[in-house]
Amino acid sequence: MANVRMTQTQLVRSLAETCEVSNKVARAMLDKLATTAIAEVKKNGVFVLPGIGRLVRVDRKARMGRNPATGEAIKIAAKKVVKFRVAKSAKDSIVPPKKAK
Repeated sequence: MANVRMTQTQLVRSLAETCEVSNKVARAMLDKLATTAIAEVKKNGVFVLPGIGRLVRVDRKARMGRNPATGEAIKIAAKKVVKFRVAKSAKDSIVPPKKAK
């Protein structure tokens, strides 16, 4: 069985049907959600999507690494990265926790 993921168009149609709005309004809502999430992470460092998870900006420290081709030590600069942390309720719904014996 091939992995078939939901496309953006399918997501927009699903939202439109569920919320009883047009596809145009559903797409605008989705675009606004993405824009708001990006703006909030830039401003506050975190954006929570209830029941799904949170986008978090994380500061990585400078560190030493290795060039795999030559084995030479190199310095990796500090930088900011964005991570997505899945909510416990969503994780448990998708992959149920194992039962303790």
